[in-house]
Formats: sequence, structure tokens, C-alpha cells
Amino acid sequence: MLHPRFRCTLFVAFLAFTATLAATTSIVAAEAKPPNIIFIMVDDMGYHDLGCYGSQTIQTPNIDRLAAEGIRFTDCYSGDTVCASARSTLMTGTHKGHTPVRGNSGGIPLYPADVTVAEVLKQASYRIGGFGKWGLGNQGHDGAAERQGFDQFFGYYNQWHAHTYYTHLFRNSERVDLNGRYTHHAIFDETMRFLKESHDEPFFLYCPWTPPHAAYEIPADEPAWAMYKDKPWDHAAKVVAAMDSMMDRQVGEMMAVLKEQNIDDETIFFFTSDNGAAKRFGGIHNSCGEMQGHKRSLHEGGIRVPMIARWPGKISAGTVSEQPWYFPDVMPTLAELAGVADEVPDHVDGISVVPTLLGTGKQQQHEYMFWQFGNERAVRSGNWKGLTQGDSFTLYDLSQDIGEQKDLSQQHPEISKRLQAYGDAAYMEPRSQKDDGKYTGQSADHEEAQQKKKKAKKAAKNKKN
Repeated sequence: MLHPRFRCTLFVAFLAFTATLAATTSIVAAEAKPPNIIFIMVDDMGYHDLGCYGSQTIQTPNIDRLAAEGIRFTDCYSGDTVCASARSTLMTGTHKGHTPVRGNSGGIPLYPADVTVAEVLKQASYRIGGFGKWGLGNQGHDGAAERQGFDQFFGYYNQWHAHTYYTHLFRNSERVDLNGRYTHHAIFDETMRFLKESHDEPFFLYCPWTPPHAAYEIPADEPAWAMYKDKPWDHAAKVVAAMDSMMDRQVGEMMAVLKEQNIDDETIFFFTSDNGAAKRFGGIHNSCGEMQGHKRSLHEGGIRVPMIARWPGKISAGTVSEQPWYFPDVMPTLAELAGVADEVPDHVDGISVVPTLLGTGKQQQHEYMFWQFGNERAVRSGNWKGLTQGDSFTLYDLSQDIGEQKDLSQQHPEISKRLQAYGDAAYMEPRSQKDDGKYTGQSADHEEAQQKKKKAKKAAKNKKN
């Protein structure tokens, strides 16, 4: 029998060991917690519409601060030059030759079997909210955001519904009447509500905000309107500037909440635009600068977009990167940040740019990046860009000619041939691009699709092992 004093010593030692183990486990858990992710994607903002990208007419001090405290990319691209398909490339990690939603007629849905960024992040136990314009399936259908991994979505489902700022919205497919309130103000209030309620768990806050897309409407009492209403510009140009400054103020409010809730260092904050600027306003804002083209063009002005990321303590402040990347890379990038890179489907076209964001490790490079719109196809490989327009092919060296003025296809026939061949191979015929009206609910079809997703993931993991 042990002496009582020895038994007491053992008991004290056991308590100390247990406390140490608990503390160690707590530290490991804290270190393993994935970052919160805020991803703001505004609508039709041009490459040069922010102060940090050279704007001389629009004031954006808070977004400029995001760039000053983080990384600003010079060579980031949308996945397409219009709304719905750009969102499809971002949500599914697939380029325009493979992505599910390629038309822009409104209501073209994702299917139950399509895997979204939200569904991947769910594997890391993220709380997921979306606020703004969805564009990948109408309310009540299988393509609706809440059927594609989102815990909640508030805003517009069909992008054509989003062409006015004075209408009703939807919350998880249930209609919400705003009684004449400006829709973006309501969307921002819901954004802030989600942000303030999510500080105790990792969250993905997706903000596909509608401004500065048409219609060019803004309340007379919106503070940002006072900054521009007396400018000697076209009315629409004044509204666009006010919309951008309004969102800039809201970005500042979001940054303040992160600090108030002591989660600033735990949050990576992205800001971008869904495509290039619309060709309007008589060039007052010089939105595309020296780049040729605008929205609905595969020239640089239609697809090159601002991209900023900030994560205090992780991303070096004031970094400017020329790393080329685009919307299909968002899924693998966020998955790696969340620690669930293995959940990314094998068929995605994107790569992770985490090494560039954090300045660690070797960055994988795209062999090719691909876009298609109407009878146009574009391919970027390194600094070379090939553009097919009908029967015409042109080749540009973007390192010397960002304005795409000098066709080099005759001087470099082998490069031209290679890029044309990739463009042909990258494009697959799309599935139905119509709103099929389906809503399966928890149907057998939906359950079967979910089971197929799980089996495919399991098979992929077994193959790797």
C-alpha cells in the first residue's frame, strides 16, 4: 500500500500533468483555428477606380488603407467579363471553358452536384454568409445560395433583378419587402449583423455587392453623394463615384468592427471587382487607363481587376505583386488557408496563391489562363496573351504592351500556334444554360448528388494515400 503522502504527491502530479496537457491542447487548438475570411466583390468597378490603383477622381481612403496594410495585385483577373459566369468561375474553381454557368441571361443555376467554395469551407466548420447579388440560381431552386453551402444569404438571386436599387430582396429565398429603402443599405446592415454575430467561430463572409453597377441610383441623403453631386460631370459618373466612396466608408466600418471584436489579426480581408468597368461616362474616371476594352470585352480592360488582400501579421504590409491569377484560383486559395485543401475537387482549374499572399514557399504558376465570351477567346501564358476574335488571332506581350496595341503573332508563330491550340482544347461545350425551374428540396436526386460528392472525395483521398 502506498504511503498517504506519496499518494498525495502522485495526485498532485497527475493534476499538474492534466493541466499542462489541457493548456497544450488549447494552444494547439488556438494555433489550428483557421482564419476568418471576408471576400468583397463589387460590381463593374474598373481597374483604375481606386486611389491605390491610380484614380484621380474617386476617393477611397479605406480601401487604399487595405492595400497599404496588405498586398495589392497588379495582374489579377476575373474569370469572365460579365456577371453570372464570373461568379461561377469564382464559386466553382473552374475557368470559362469548364464552368457550369456561362450565360448571363439570368437564373441559370448551379446543380446539386456542383461543388462551391462555401461547401469546401463547410468541411472546416465555417459559418458562411452571403450578402449582395448571387447570380447562380433563382430563389427556391437548387442553385440558390442556401442550397450551395451558405447558412444564410440576403440580397438578389437573379442578376437581372439587381438592376434597380429600389425593390424587394430575399433572405434564404423568402421575400423581404424594403418599403422603398435603398437596397444596398439594407444589404450592408445584414452584412454587419453577420460580422458582429460571428466573432466566436471561423466565418466566411462573402459580399458580392451590387454597386457601382447600373441603375445609377443613390439616396439624396447618402453622405457619399454630397462629395460628388456638384461635380461638373455626367449624372451617372457622379453616382458611380458616390457609390464607390459609399462602399469605401463601409469597408472602413467593417475594419473597425474587426478591431473592436479583437479578431483583426485572425481575419484575411479580400477586395476585388467582378469584371472591368462599363464603357460610359465619357471617360471621366479613366477606369481602364491605358488598357484597351471594357466590360463585355476580353481585352485587359474587360477582365483585369483590382485585387487586394490584408491579414495583419501574416501578409507583409505595402506589398505589390505581379503574380498572375484569376477567379478560378479563389477556391484552392481559400481552401488552403482554411486547412482543407484536400476537399478541393480534382477537376478544378485553379491553383492556390497562398505562397504569394504569405510570402512563403514556392508559388505554382499557371501554364495557361483561359477566358471565352461570345466569339472571343483569350489565353494568357506568362506575359504572352493570345486573343481570338472570330477568325482573327492577335498576340501581345503584356509586359511591354498592356494596351494590346502591337500584334506580334507574325513575329512569333510558334507561340501563336501554342496559345491557339490551348484555347481550342480548353473549351468544352456547356450544359443547358437555361433556368430549368427545378427545385428538388431534400429529394432523392439531391441526396444522390451529395453522396456522389462524398464518394468522389473519399476515392480521391484513397488514391493519394
